[in-house]
Amino acid sequence: MENSVGACTRPTIMVTNDDGIDAPGLLALVRVLVSTGRYEVQVCAPDSEKSAVSHSITWRNPVSVQEVNLNGATAFAVSGTPADCTSLGLSGSLFPSAPDLVISGINMSSNCGYHIVYSGTVAGAREAFFNGVPALSLSYDWVRGTSNVDDYTVAAEACLPIVDAILAEIKNKTYPQKCFLNVDLPTNVANHKGYKLTKQGKCIIEVGWRQVTSAAQGGKMLSTMTMEANSLTSSEVDASSLPKKHRLFKRETRGRGGILDEDDTDYRSLQEGYITVTPLGALSNVLLNAFLLQPCDGTRIHA
Repeated sequence: MENSVGACTRPTIMVTNDDGIDAPGLLALVRVLVSTGRYEVQVCAPDSEKSAVSHSITWRNPVSVQEVNLNGATAFAVSGTPADCTSLGLSGSLFPSAPDLVISGINMSSNCGYHIVYSGTVAGAREAFFNGVPALSLSYDWVRGTSNVDDYTVAAEACLPIVDAILAEIKNKTYPQKCFLNVDLPTNVANHKGYKLTKQGKCIIEVGWRQVTSAAQGGKMLSTMTMEANSLTSSEVDASSLPKKHRLFKRETRGRGGILDEDDTDYRSLQEGYITVTPLGALSNVLLNAFLLQPCDGTRIHA
């Protein structure tokens, strides 16, 4: 399959996420993309929430696929992970043409710092990068009690200049091939301070464990970055029904940690009100080279 940028047809964008195909962030993004009339829109997203699954893939078992109705877009719900969805969407099995750009999101809550490693949203974009397709992951810094569902539409509209800039570079064959982009949008996205190129920081939510008596105890499960999302969807398990000596534990948040003192990191810039744009890759050559320059117990390690 050939990409459409550079031809007379509209560029094609494929959308995925980790919050599920019915998530308000994805629906707002698709609605905004379709409403511009500038793009062909494809959707290949999980059929249920897959937050914080990182880059896991389905290997031994088949995944089920169901076509769904999303106005203006060709859409499929997949039983697999975000990485599965991107891979399947790019395989040529579902869509007649390959996308020019893959967008993963809009995620409910930000994906900055070390949380990029956990993020299924980022993995959806990274999988496209693995396959040589330009990609963008989008996350909105949702704050309970402050944010509302309309903010996703504002966030999607705020991302259009980035989308158009990427498509223009793809058309001109100037888009960088060694990275994909992770974009985080601030809580007050309607009054953002502009777009800021940042680097991945070291921000992380400190997480502990608490013993519980049932799977439903505590009410909420972890989701990417804010660690607050929908209640458990698995069937309830009671500790009394477990074999002797078995116990149940659940994660709980204990505040935010990490080093936040650098001005150009993603999380700090996001909290200052900027839309952060962070280039990400998948190789560790820079870190490897830095390591090779350091002695280890008096012995230099060579590749």
